[in-house]
Amino acid sequence: MAIYEIRIEDLPEYFPTHKHTALFWESLGRTVATFGFLEEILLKSIFALSSTTQYPENEIDRAYTKSCEMLEKSISDPLGNLIDTYGKCARNHQTPTVDLEYILTDLREAAKIRNILCHGSWHTPDSIGGSVPFFVNRQKDIFDTAIDVEYLNQVQQHVKELSCSVINSVTQKGLQFPGTKGPGEVVCKIT
Repeated sequence: MAIYEIRIEDLPEYFPTHKHTALFWESLGRTVATFGFLEEILLKSIFALSSTTQYPENEIDRAYTKSCEMLEKSISDPLGNLIDTYGKCARNHQTPTVDLEYILTDLREAAKIRNILCHGSWHTPDSIGGSVPFFVNRQKDIFDTAIDVEYLNQVQQHVKELSCSVINSVTQKGLQFPGTKGPGEVVCKIT
């Protein structure tokens, strides 16, 4: 029986990504990085909301313990879990969050696209630079939309706006967003 092996030295530079433009990969990278930023924003929002939620005197110790456990778990949670935890913290906070259900719906839709962008296998682009990534979700839905630079840039812009909506959901409560020097009541002073 003959044995066949790929001659790695004969493959094109940047294989298997060599057929897409550098601009495509830059746009994809910036979009994925913006999703990473969103995850950090959600984590900081969870911290701000959970640490400023008011509790009756006899529940403070228990709430503090639960909050610490939740934050520890959230540090390594995937985007979907961060969205759920953020939603729970926003609902439990004594100050209502404007348009919370709209924000949560938008975040969940964006998370679906994030998974495609991060976990899809990118096929050869068509004549106008669009590529249909191979991606099947847990419900066995097959993604079949060609993605090009314009699509990626629109997603990046949308995720940036979502990040700002999440930040606003904290600052509209009169709280300073953690890690900034913006206006509002300081949630945690770092010296």
